Amino acid sequence: MSVVAGRAAASGHLAENVLHFVRVLRAAGLALGPAKVLDALAAVQATGIDNREDFRSALAAVLVSRRDQLEIFEQAFDLFWRHPRLVEKMIAAMLPRVHSRTGDAPPPGIPERLAQALLGERAGKPLEPERELELDAAFTFSPREVLQRKDFATMTAGELAEVRAMLAKLRLPLPRRTVRRTEPAHRGHVVDLRASLRGMTGAAGMAAPLRLRARRREVPPLVVLCDISGSMDRYSRMLLHFLHAVTNDRHRVHVLVFGTRLTNITRHLRHRDVDVALARVTGAVADWTGGTRIGTALAAFNRHWSRRLLGQNALVLLISDGLDADAGEGLGFQMERLSKSCARLAWLNPLLGYARFEPRAAGVRAMLPHVDDFLPVHNLQSIRQLAKAFA
Repeated sequence: MSVVAGRAAASGHLAENVLHFVRVLRAAGLALGPAKVLDALAAVQATGIDNREDFRSALAAVLVSRRDQLEIFEQAFDLFWRHPRLVEKMIAAMLPRVHSRTGDAPPPGIPERLAQALLGERAGKPLEPERELELDAAFTFSPREVLQRKDFATMTAGELAEVRAMLAKLRLPLPRRTVRRTEPAHRGHVVDLRASLRGMTGAAGMAAPLRLRARRREVPPLVVLCDISGSMDRYSRMLLHFLHAVTNDRHRVHVLVFGTRLTNITRHLRHRDVDVALARVTGAVADWTGGTRIGTALAAFNRHWSRRLLGQNALVLLISDGLDADAGEGLGFQMERLSKSCARLAWLNPLLGYARFEPRAAGVRAMLPHVDDFLPVHNLQSIRQLAKAFA
């Protein structure tokens, strides 16, 4: 441990420092709550602070739940607990970055969201006065275009706020489908006998044209099943802004979320104010950022909700990474039943944004044979392409 950490422990400020460290990680994107603070304090009390590596391992075991979060934790630990090159790395993180056509190169310093979490409000301020530069637009990307392709999990706090505003304006135009009911039409294949006889009666014996009816075309119902487990937290919170816009744009949209249990949040998303709607959703859901039991959640949906929601050629959007805590037990049967109950089943998986993704997990292998569409949903561009996929 460093000298500063030792003095903090001696003066009784270790618990306060651990609390601030958890807040930094939460601001950097890790899903951590008050319970994690208590677990971290208990782990530190059990291991002690005599050895720096033991202290680091104790905090990592409690605060890191995914492999991709380990790098953020390691860098935040070194910076927060007095890394010698703190100033140099913070300055390197705040330097402007140039985006090329082949993609962004890995940053030499710490991630932007970690820098913003450590600097707070100062992270968004430039280090020197901005100077206007005239560049050829043919060789540069605009910030808005970069955000279209940037993964939600790698965005800074400012970029997330900008993307939320974009998601609030998105719409999902679903194709109209032919239903069994008919409506009056100039051209049709069915004669409307009642309307034709009524027209002949008013014609006073003169010939009257036949009235025709055609099958009605309606927008089908949309049912969304969204995974809100710990591995999907970063994506599900962003997608809820999009689902709020879709729910308020059209009728017959139903949104249900699941982690270890299934919760219907449709009536909460009906509120016009997105902040109020998401606050109500957070209060109604008890298993946020917890485990994932996809098979159990789909079984509850098939048993209690499918008959009332999946009529009239309904479309189903299943948003999940397919990482099931039950190792896919019973998941194949529930997916098959869900696929046969709806007109079209689309699986939106944020892991498809990674070029090296392979369906090795048991849950992914059990779900894939029963879906009609397997699409990515990791950035703004993938959400915009949903309309093209359904059209």
